[in-house]
Amino acid sequence: MKGRKPKPTALQIAEGDPRKIGAKKLRQKLESQPHAQRGYPDCPEHLKGLARKTYLFLVEQCEQMGIDRRPDCLMLEGAAQNYARAVAADSVIESEGATFEVKGIIGRGDDAECVVLDIKTRPEVAISDKCWKNLKSFASEFGFSPVSLTRLTIEKQDDHDADLMTMLSAPRAPRVQVQ
Repeated sequence: MKGRKPKPTALQIAEGDPRKIGAKKLRQKLESQPHAQRGYPDCPEHLKGLARKTYLFLVEQCEQMGIDRRPDCLMLEGAAQNYARAVAADSVIESEGATFEVKGIIGRGDDAECVVLDIKTRPEVAISDKCWKNLKSFASEFGFSPVSLTRLTIEKQDDHDADLMTMLSAPRAPRVQVQ
């Protein structure tokens, strides 16, 4: 798909319909869209260690932001796995270096000599890069990056009754008499 990603209908409504589609049409479009069930299932059994901790952390953050939708649990699981793999690959790179030497023997018999034939990049470098890119993509989609947080708007529940009750229950200000 070329071009920008389509903007969610709720965000178009919150921004005041900049494309001038019409508030009524936007509300109809929003009502006709499927609404996913809220909440996530329990952490999958196959997630262990750091991936499990990451999954639980992300679930908590999504619940606090009010964006916990059941179909997203698979993406959440993938993000947790990618984070655990990236950290594991980075620890190998840190302990053994980003490159390794390919050695070979030149010559025969007593004149044989072990020399470095090539210096190659460890496979963990590519694994780390790919996992961090996947995690960045997830963070952008779910509003976990600083840039995506500025684009994310959560509408406040409209509670006119509570505002009215607050105003009515407030102490009355004395009237100032003008002479």
